[in-house]
Amino acid sequence: MGYREEFIMHPGAKLHLDRIDPSYKGKQESHEKAAPLIAESLAQMGRLQELLYADASQSLLIVLQGLDAAGKDGVVRHLFTGMNPQGTRVFSFKQPSTEERAHDFLWRVHQHAPGRGEVVVYNRSHYEDVLVVRVHELVPRKVWSKRYELINDFENMLAKNGTRILKFYLHISPEEQLERFKQRLDDPARQWKISESDYSERLLWPKYTEAYEEAIERTSTKTAPWFVVPANHKWFRDLAISQIVADAMSGMNLKTPPPRIDLAAIRKKYHAAAEKGRRKNAWA
Repeated sequence: MGYREEFIMHPGAKLHLDRIDPSYKGKQESHEKAAPLIAESLAQMGRLQELLYADASQSLLIVLQGLDAAGKDGVVRHLFTGMNPQGTRVFSFKQPSTEERAHDFLWRVHQHAPGRGEVVVYNRSHYEDVLVVRVHELVPRKVWSKRYELINDFENMLAKNGTRILKFYLHISPEEQLERFKQRLDDPARQWKISESDYSERLLWPKYTEAYEEAIERTSTKTAPWFVVPANHKWFRDLAISQIVADAMSGMNLKTPPPRIDLAAIRKKYHAAAEKGRRKNAWA
């Protein structure tokens, strides 16, 4: 269904981001044409999330990664706000705190992994420790290069404990990023989101591309696949991700759990009491 097979990175495949058109929009010509499909997928996600919460035997972890202005916040805002907040959490990983730096790099990440019945979205994630850390040379190569295997082991452990994992790289062009920066500068309601580092980081685009390519190649597994989603068109990004998530949730075999109480006994007890009260009131 949808764009799963088109955008999935199969284990062992080579990734060349410069060969993927970030403005790709499939068979859809416009947002107007895609809107009913997006709405259909969102409704399906909402129904399945209710079953996931009710069954409480599995969980779903969604990882969002991308360069600045790639649309991570937009994905959260447009796709996951339709889910019941009682069973959905979003966590954004900033620079590690002093306490977090005192532990291994996965310590803070594991604390926010989804519990049974939950959907959790990582807006940035443990992958920053093989991306930003690598590009800015915050730790030696011998340190960050060992983290791919640790990440695979961590995600495999989550999967074996009932967590379905979907990882999305939002692929935009340098030109689209610059245009989105300009829109933020011109919009008083969004000027708070822009910083000087957004522009200085653009100079490191080739290094980030190399880091993302290796990270995705080395950590896209059968149990925790990466999807490289063209994201210049926000509506197409939303369409592709919503269809992939809905498809994955459909494959989790989610079902309404059986009652945890004896319904016959409940009916007998409380209906009898209600009938007795009705008769008493009738004679009053």
